[in-house]
Amino acid sequence: MNIGRVLAATIDCAEPAVLARFWLRLVGGEIDPRTESHDWVALRDVPGIGNLGFQKVPEGKSAKNRVHLDIEVESIEEAAAAAVSAGATVRGETVEEPTNFFLVMLDPEGNEFCLIRRKG
Repeated sequence: MNIGRVLAATIDCAEPAVLARFWLRLVGGEIDPRTESHDWVALRDVPGIGNLGFQKVPEGKSAKNRVHLDIEVESIEEAAAAAVSAGATVRGETVEEPTNFFLVMLDPEGNEFCLIRRKG
């Protein structure tokens, strides 16, 4: 028996509205208008996730994320270029693993995420 269900993945940040708009460009969904001008902004109906929240916190990011999002893409190169134009930063080189290729990226506040292209 489950205790509950996952409602959302939430990212701590300095500017929730700005970061929500970045992630909206990256993964889709829509900004919940009830949260648009608060210290917590929600993207709802994000394909593959459901809800993605952005919560204002006073401290800055100080270490590598313990949890990050993997974004499946058709082309890592094209997706990386689009993400960079939206405000992301490339971190490192594309890595090949047995089942996929991945590239670590940073969102505008330095939170890691990976672009993933699956093999076969």
